[in-house]
Amino acid sequence: QVRLVESGGGLVQAGGSLRLSCAASGLTFTSAVMGWFRQAPRKEREFAALIKRSGGTYYADSVKGRFTISRDNAKNTVYLQMNGLKPDDTAVYYCAASEQLGLPTRPDTYSYWGQGTQVTVSS
Repeated sequence: QVRLVESGGGLVQAGGSLRLSCAASGLTFTSAVMGWFRQAPRKEREFAALIKRSGGTYYADSVKGRFTISRDNAKNTVYLQMNGLKPDDTAVYYCAASEQLGLPTRPDTYSYWGQGTQVTVSS
């Protein structure tokens, strides 16, 4: 049984930082592309960042230069360091795992999802 458990969300002022973590179990972590998505109220779930098996990364334009995704294969954990947070970053952030090749950025290309963690950025 695959489980993805996010943590690290919270309330932060604009310009601040948060670090999200996602602990994975029940899957071959080193074989998975790990992604972070977010969903704001009344909006579609959108791609934020992904990290490939090789460690290569890819970001949405909206977070590029501010967010950094990383993975620790020894701990089966993926992280999202978020700096320079803006009110528009307010959303529930989801961790997801994909077995697809390439750069999966659509939600339907991910097989497994966490329960989400709330990030709220005040102005």
